[in-house]
Amino acid sequence: MKLEITRALFLVLSVGTMGAAVAAWQEPGLKVVSSVTRCSAPVSSPALSAQPSQDDLLLLMFGLSQGMRASS
Repeated sequence: MKLEITRALFLVLSVGTMGAAVAAWQEPGLKVVSSVTRCSAPVSSPALSAQPSQDDLLLLMFGLSQGMRASS
């Protein structure tokens, strides 16, 4: 392949990679809700939501053990 074609191909690929990186970087950020508008849903108590059920823990342990196996 000629050197000019190789340079052009490298330039096109690098610009495409840069465009994909910029598109991935431009994700929407966090927004602060103003204090004037209030949420109509009640706030759940942290004591009830902090306790995960035993079924979820068992599923988590099973998933972690499956992920640690070596793929053959």
